[in-house]
Amino acid sequence: MPLNKDALSTDETYMLRCLQIAKNGLGFTAPNPMVGAVIVHDNKIIGEGYTSAYGGSHAEVNAINSVSDVSLLKSSTIYVTLEPCSHYGKTPPCADLIVKMGIPRVVIALKDPHEKVAGKGIKKLEDAGCTVQVGILQKECEEHHKRFLTFFIKKRPYIILKWAETADGFIAPDSTKRGEEKKPYWITNTKSRQLVHKWRSEEAGILVGTNTVLADNPQLNLRDWAGKTPTRIILDRKLKISKDFHVLDGKQNTIVCTELADSDNFVEGVNYKVLDFSTNLPQQLCKVMHEEQIQSVIIEGGLQTLQSFIEAGLWDEARIFKGANTFSKGITAPKVTGRTLKHIQILTDQLTIIRND
Repeated sequence: MPLNKDALSTDETYMLRCLQIAKNGLGFTAPNPMVGAVIVHDNKIIGEGYTSAYGGSHAEVNAINSVSDVSLLKSSTIYVTLEPCSHYGKTPPCADLIVKMGIPRVVIALKDPHEKVAGKGIKKLEDAGCTVQVGILQKECEEHHKRFLTFFIKKRPYIILKWAETADGFIAPDSTKRGEEKKPYWITNTKSRQLVHKWRSEEAGILVGTNTVLADNPQLNLRDWAGKTPTRIILDRKLKISKDFHVLDGKQNTIVCTELADSDNFVEGVNYKVLDFSTNLPQQLCKVMHEEQIQSVIIEGGLQTLQSFIEAGLWDEARIFKGANTFSKGITAPKVTGRTLKHIQILTDQLTIIRND
């Protein structure tokens, strides 16, 4: 249910603003969370910030640095979507800076599940005499931080299944419809395809199976959208994909998962992971992505790969396009059940988004 902005309390109103600006970090901050921070003095916003690209300043630092009159901080409130960090990483602890600047009140939406924080930031603030309130717009901030929370609580990436199917329920045509050239056989229109590129810019990884690569020779990059290119995760059990395929071009981070520890056939610049394909493959892939700090992934096919994650219950969202054309025969689309979040009409296509609750 959408928020009734007219019914929000003062604290909720400023936390909502934190959420709005935090979205500016989508696709750039990982593996750090995309936090938003707002500083309020006498019911007026005097500073705002969101998490910089990974390695840069956190939201609280950017918000504090944006305040023109720092003397006001000693009688201000800072709002943040996630507990301020209490440890040294790429940057110093944000909790220390809040204490140093004398900000007396801190309003936090969520505790940080990261083992290096996990309440330590709140304790540091309280021990320094700050008034700390936790839980403002908690549900909304859990949704916003779903990638980060899934990664640290469930020890796996946030998993998005994505496919396009025809009006008669096929994700790929019969082989007789394809020409000799290996290229995608489009079901959706150009607007839908541009949206997929936007999604790729928002997630850390993109995963496909062997047959998808062999049939379509996809690039799995960003062409219709600007942003950070995801890491490609390619399933190639028998190392059938030769180095002349786009996915092994070395132009972006690529992980190939195989069962063959045959380093003589490994392509230079590609990260190979040897797995047991005979059992629990989705679970093994989640472990690999967790080890590689990939907090979110779009699984774009093919049928066997998508179905394996569905059957294992290892998915969080399914984003399904239905195009207007028909194939009559071909590869049947996967079946998935869950809570339908929305239907969106995109010219001739319909997009359905389903959540696995």
